[in-house]
Amino acid sequence: MTVIRGATTIAEDQPEEIKKAVGELLEQIEYRNQLKRDEILSIVFSSTSDIHSFYPAKAAREAGFASCSLFSAQEPEIDGGLALCIRVMLFIEKNITPHHVYLHGARVLRKDLAQKFNVAIDGPAGSGKSTIAKLLAHDQNILYLDTGAMYRACALAAIRAGIDVSNEAQVCGLMRNVTLTVTYENGAQHTLLNGEDVSEVIRDREVSMAASTISKHESVRMRMAEKQREIAGKMSCVLDGRDIGTFVLPDADFKFFLTASPEVRAKRRYDELVAKGNSVDFEDLKREIALRDEQDSTRAIAPLKKADDAVLIDTSDMTIQQVLQTIKNKMQEKI
Repeated sequence: MTVIRGATTIAEDQPEEIKKAVGELLEQIEYRNQLKRDEILSIVFSSTSDIHSFYPAKAAREAGFASCSLFSAQEPEIDGGLALCIRVMLFIEKNITPHHVYLHGARVLRKDLAQKFNVAIDGPAGSGKSTIAKLLAHDQNILYLDTGAMYRACALAAIRAGIDVSNEAQVCGLMRNVTLTVTYENGAQHTLLNGEDVSEVIRDREVSMAASTISKHESVRMRMAEKQREIAGKMSCVLDGRDIGTFVLPDADFKFFLTASPEVRAKRRYDELVAKGNSVDFEDLKREIALRDEQDSTRAIAPLKKADDAVLIDTSDMTIQQVLQTIKNKMQEKI
């Protein structure tokens, strides 16, 4: 058995604040420890004496943690203690090295765990940035935020609504009525569009091309960037995209720009699609990648380009492990 600890704070004693904080804390513990929910035996909460409006255990059940036993207790009032704090212990059946999670104001409780940093990985389609970002996040035991999935979800919403994705006014109007949520379950990011998990559907080629078009719209980019900054401001994470280091997180602690020859990038994408059972033409794929490169590089808002302080890595002749090790070495040099 393993016990994983965590804590977070809330801004005020309100049910919605407690629900949001508990859901976020449990999702992060789940993600960072690569847990499946049926591996959790029980969850025990304690909250400071200034929290009265809602039981954290009930918030956990409403967040989907319903297959394990749940318990809430209230701590005595301690002079000088951290206010509006929720602590948690998860008991899981397997033996692992636990990764404890302390968020928001509760970071002061474990300063040894609270050193937050962000990594920005940019590059064109097929450069390997998403693969590397996921591996790096796992290696560093931090969050991987798939920013491209957020744009793809917006594109899917437009396609389903029959909207011309090149018409910013129509897209902007649609976005006002779309709810986009990023959650983490069983160690994986899930992108929800109006409550529907669209994580798989958004990988369609039509959605990919539409996402490139829709990302040129200033209103869309501003909304997505705001959401991404909000997540990155709360915890250490790796973000990959085309404008992370230049626009979304210009002050990221570590910045990398991955590239590769057009032929290599097209071949990687071709192999990926064929492995999934798709029938694709290699030459068509090369043209699509060239078109997307042009769209991403020439858009008026936050175009694809290397940040001045980003490390350039040409991955054309490198293995995945070589790229990952190069990034880790560069990070260590900076530290």
